[in-house]
Amino acid sequence: MKRLCATLLLFGSLCCAQAAQKSPTIVYINGAKYYVHTVQPGETLYSLSREYGVGEQVIVEHNPEVAAGLKADARLKIPFQAEVPRSKSSERKLKKTFEMHRVSKGETLYAIARRYEISIQTILEDNPNLDPTHLRLGEQILIRRKETGKGSEAQSQAEWEAYRTALNSVADKGYAYHIVRPGETFYSLSRRFGITEEELSRLNNGLKASELKAGAMLKIPSTETAAVPAADSLQVASHDSISLRELPEITFRALRRTEPLEVALMLPISVDGRANDNYLEFYQGFLLGLEQVKQRYGYSANLTFYNSGRDTTAIRRIVESPEFARTQLIVGPVYEDELHPVIQVAEQRSIPVISPLANIGGLRSDALFQMAADPALKYDKVAELFNGNRRVTLIYADKTDKEFEQEVLALLGDRPYTRHNYRYEHPSVRKAEGSPSDLTPLLQNKEENVFVILAENEVDVDRILAAIASADTSITSRGFTAPSFVVLGNARWHRFNNIDRTMFFKDRVVFVSTYHAKRDAAVITDFDSSYIRSFGALPTLYSYRGYDAAMIFCPAMYGDIEKDLENTSYTPLQTTYRFERDDEGNHVNRNWTRVNYNSDYTITIE
Repeated sequence: MKRLCATLLLFGSLCCAQAAQKSPTIVYINGAKYYVHTVQPGETLYSLSREYGVGEQVIVEHNPEVAAGLKADARLKIPFQAEVPRSKSSERKLKKTFEMHRVSKGETLYAIARRYEISIQTILEDNPNLDPTHLRLGEQILIRRKETGKGSEAQSQAEWEAYRTALNSVADKGYAYHIVRPGETFYSLSRRFGITEEELSRLNNGLKASELKAGAMLKIPSTETAAVPAADSLQVASHDSISLRELPEITFRALRRTEPLEVALMLPISVDGRANDNYLEFYQGFLLGLEQVKQRYGYSANLTFYNSGRDTTAIRRIVESPEFARTQLIVGPVYEDELHPVIQVAEQRSIPVISPLANIGGLRSDALFQMAADPALKYDKVAELFNGNRRVTLIYADKTDKEFEQEVLALLGDRPYTRHNYRYEHPSVRKAEGSPSDLTPLLQNKEENVFVILAENEVDVDRILAAIASADTSITSRGFTAPSFVVLGNARWHRFNNIDRTMFFKDRVVFVSTYHAKRDAAVITDFDSSYIRSFGALPTLYSYRGYDAAMIFCPAMYGDIEKDLENTSYTPLQTTYRFERDDEGNHVNRNWTRVNYNSDYTITIE
């Protein structure tokens, strides 16, 4: 029995040790190949040694900190042990399966992946001895034919950033890795990291300044407290710890009054042979804007239109073409993932790039102007509705607009509010009192009320708006003091086709909008008439935005561009734009429009 208990105890202790699993992440450091292993609870040096086929002492030598014991979630670099080589394929089979790429001077793995539109991970799988950060001149790389054309730029950026992150997690103490951004030079990098250009070259296998390319991954000095942040990647997710001074500063030159402006307009007006009406309407509005610029200011503009086709490779060919070389203002592309090759050229040539529709989430550039209003400022103009002096009631239905709810709750913060659950009852079955459809009790107070309808369904929104209007009418018709209230509207209601919009006036609805165009306003009526005469159709919001883009930025190229359009408000039609540099370094429209539907059936704009 004692022997059995001892055996069971031994077995139990062995079971408590977590069996290690080999990591799929492999990196090269100083020419040597390593696994990057994240320690899991229960793993031991012994289990790691067994799994990776190296001695425990070898692991300790490469990771001195583990001498004091393994810590869960710690990152270790473990020397790669060559496996039994696979039998070599015949040259004929290789040529059939792969295309052979020969590395040119200064070429990066990222550039090769983009050239063939193939995943970086696929290249590494097919070339197990390839050091991604130090490609050798003339080195041959296998490119799997059936995978070419399948990798997107966003995928390459994410994979390259993931490799950099893995490298930084096990980098030698005092060093880190940095992905070169467009516009960065040996001089700017050496200044930024506090070293000489010679030392930067030495850290990177003698790389010369003339060979530095965007997308290269460099070894740079670092410290434990000031490691290179993730924002240095080609596609930036955040940049909390990087100052704006680290972006390439761009000085724009204003044109002389008699100098014609060369404009490039890049829109995916046709994708795979299918036309997109929205971008056609933007294009048409832009044309009317150019015509107005000439009539009003006397400026001459030559427009070259490029169909971007939702194709990053096509965009890269466009910006590298001789025709594009004379461009002085770029409008588009409309998608953020297509902007990178355009920004690269724009920074080199000091050309402003206008993003007409997208909210830019990752790209950082002093050349970039965003016309869409900054999402962080969306509710600034209605903040006074939630200042604590008003009674706020959130009205729910069976289905909730979760996004709108999250925005409102964030706006409320710690401020008090009440919640009401609305349930529709047909008039034929309603009780005399206490019907869940009756919202009269919500208005029977002498406070200033703010109602927020969080229903997702169009029918529910329409019914709740009608119920509020009915309750207001019921109270005032009985001689009581008229209730004081407004309804904070959801911009998505404008997409509803069957909602009774007269309720917007009856309920004093307030909307926050990135764009507003009131059809009976004189300036909108004039534009609509010109648009209909020119194109035989009623304009849309895309048409208005195209007109605004031309009317703001074309005249600005003759003056305001030199001050980055800051400290000036622009109102081509009814929507006002005000550009300021945001925390990411882009020039972003800071102005949202507050639209008030008043009980006297007028609309006011703030």
